[in-house]
Amino acid sequence: MKENRRLRRMVVGDTTWLWTVRRRSHRAHGHCRLKLTLYPEGPGRRRLVLVFAPAENRAVSSCYFAAGDLVRLPDHTWLNLYEPGTVRRLLDAASPALDRSPSAPTVELDGWPYFDTITAPTPAAPTTTA
Repeated sequence: MKENRRLRRMVVGDTTWLWTVRRRSHRAHGHCRLKLTLYPEGPGRRRLVLVFAPAENRAVSSCYFAAGDLVRLPDHTWLNLYEPGTVRRLLDAASPALDRSPSAPTVELDGWPYFDTITAPTPAAPTTTA
């Protein structure tokens, strides 16, 4: 499988974000990692890195899934880190972490809590009967 290391662009408001996905494979699947790295274009670039590692009921792509896939096994919910909509939702969920560490040039976080945040079911609107 060919690695797709292309640097991508995403415009959010007045900011252009650059992002890339890196995969670290290992013979033992438990040591594989997918890293989504985002940073704003321009000087003073602080990086936000979301790390996805296999865990209980969590799988990351290696040779069994398409590149960039993340899967929560109990409910078969999946996301692909090469899809701009997925990356935008993850950025929206995780970017407040940059404000919590204002002096850190790189903020590296476990990505699974943000996966859960963006895939949580939306509450149904209350129905009214007349």
